[in-house]
Amino acid sequence: MSAYDARTALIAVDVQNDFASPDGSLYVTRAEEAVAAVVEAIAAARVAGALVVCTQDWHPPVTPHFEKDGGIWPAHCVEDTWGAAFHPDLPAGLEAVRKGADGRDGYSGFSVRDPATGETTPTPLVDVLRRHDIERLVVCGLATDYCVVETVVDARMLGYPVHVLLEGIRAVDLAEGDGIRAIARMREAGAKFD
Repeated sequence: MSAYDARTALIAVDVQNDFASPDGSLYVTRAEEAVAAVVEAIAAARVAGALVVCTQDWHPPVTPHFEKDGGIWPAHCVEDTWGAAFHPDLPAGLEAVRKGADGRDGYSGFSVRDPATGETTPTPLVDVLRRHDIERLVVCGLATDYCVVETVVDARMLGYPVHVLLEGIRAVDLAEGDGIRAIARMREAGAKFD
């Protein structure tokens, strides 16, 4: 298990009902196992005085991100719905960074992309980390092959040392092996694994 301190932030990526619950619209297989590891990591981080930040998909009802509007995904994590809420096992009161709220694609916790122009802009996550003098990240959450890998790769590009909690991630595997390829990408980017 990764060590935590006041200069470390635990980033829990998109641990939301639509991904983490079997009743969710985009359920990630075996997500319950990852949720249990995330909850354990949050408890350890808080005891050690580390910052805990949860990223949160937060889509409008109509967005080019959704299949019904021209995208590839079923509607999920629509703002102010049960599916967009954090999984009930997560403790209340954690700092949240929302992404995708204005219709842009929000795979990474650090950036969003305009689906029409491809233009990328930052989320508030970097500012949150800087405000807390964070030097190192531990990342877990859903899903390995989309939001986790993009968050980790962006964090490495920003220069953060990153540890990924293997027990706290699970993949969609839209194509067989996507999760394994995502782990390889994170390793190539310089992430370490616990």
